[in-house]
Amino acid sequence: MTQKVVVVGAGVVGAACAFHAALAGMDVTVVDRGPVGGGTTSRGEGNVLLSDKQPGPELDLARLSRALWDEAAGELGPDTLEFEPKGGLVVASTAEGLAALRALAVRQEAAGVRAEPVDRVHDLEPHLAPGIPGGVHYPQDAQVQPVLAAAALLRAAVRHGARFHTGEVAAAVTGEDGGITGVRTAAGDLLPADAVVNAAGTWGGEVGRRLGAPVEVLPRRGFVLVTEPLPPLVRHKVYSADYVANVASSDAGLETSCVVEGTRGGTVLIGASRERVGFDTTMNPAVVTRLAAQACRLFPFLREVHMIRAYRGFRPYCPDHLPVVGPDPRVPGVVHACGHEGAGIGLAPGTGALVTAHLLGRPWRGADPAAHTGLLPDRFLTLGGASR
Repeated sequence: MTQKVVVVGAGVVGAACAFHAALAGMDVTVVDRGPVGGGTTSRGEGNVLLSDKQPGPELDLARLSRALWDEAAGELGPDTLEFEPKGGLVVASTAEGLAALRALAVRQEAAGVRAEPVDRVHDLEPHLAPGIPGGVHYPQDAQVQPVLAAAALLRAAVRHGARFHTGEVAAAVTGEDGGITGVRTAAGDLLPADAVVNAAGTWGGEVGRRLGAPVEVLPRRGFVLVTEPLPPLVRHKVYSADYVANVASSDAGLETSCVVEGTRGGTVLIGASRERVGFDTTMNPAVVTRLAAQACRLFPFLREVHMIRAYRGFRPYCPDHLPVVGPDPRVPGVVHACGHEGAGIGLAPGTGALVTAHLLGRPWRGADPAAHTGLLPDRFLTLGGASR
């Protein structure tokens, strides 16, 4: 009998889960209270990065995802995703910072990442500020347009038989053994399911609670600035070496580190900030000012460029800064796929393939559950079965 799967969340991670599950022959329903890609996905830059990850479970998932983004571009067409394998350039402002950056690159290379030390950074990015001592080029780094990518993956899932249902999941429906038999929406609709995938992004913690399997997924607010359209002056995704440290930081205060990249439409995106303020959506001019100043120090030509808008959103993170991907032992049939923080877009295809492998009980498209045990939700559980 065909396995019925309900995917909660129509962002890029949920769309990737639906795509892979439908491709594997499952009966898939995607449910979301809003439009496709309307949540955290619409607030992202489209990062597909290996360069910012330490060796370990997240980098392993990122390497799988990077290969699957290539496959998706081939199957769906690169233009439908605005997939750009542009590469990344990480630069250091001091000799000490450069030494630390290159030490990380050596460890990443040992884990299978292509990392190329660069002394003459202006050969790659002529408009960088003078005096930068060096950096590391990561040719595998890439970019997609997040909402287009989510929509393309979900359309492909629908072509393979998936359905989209608008609604808010209110509760799980379980059988006598406590296992999932479906979900009920706030409007009272019953969606039968053998398995439910929690791909609700920033709201993954709340959805997990409604399913009887809470996980600690918390919001971290971030801002991105957008310039007026320009000629192609920034060739790669360029960021300062302290970005890697900020990604892994648990500091509750404001952290900013410069990330600059061009888009196919000519605009330049400037990030990134991180702060733990709950779900406060307040515009903070001080954050915008700081990000703009850091970007101008990295690329002085930006001082003469107009900013046309700034947007903000919430990155869903777990306390150990790793996503939670896999079946929850407390409620048979619940599979989590959330907590990716700012890396969800890049990690989406690998997450979708890994979730599908868990559902199948065997490897799928290069994803082997036995190779990704560090992402399982049981790492958060106490002996009593409650989430920490």
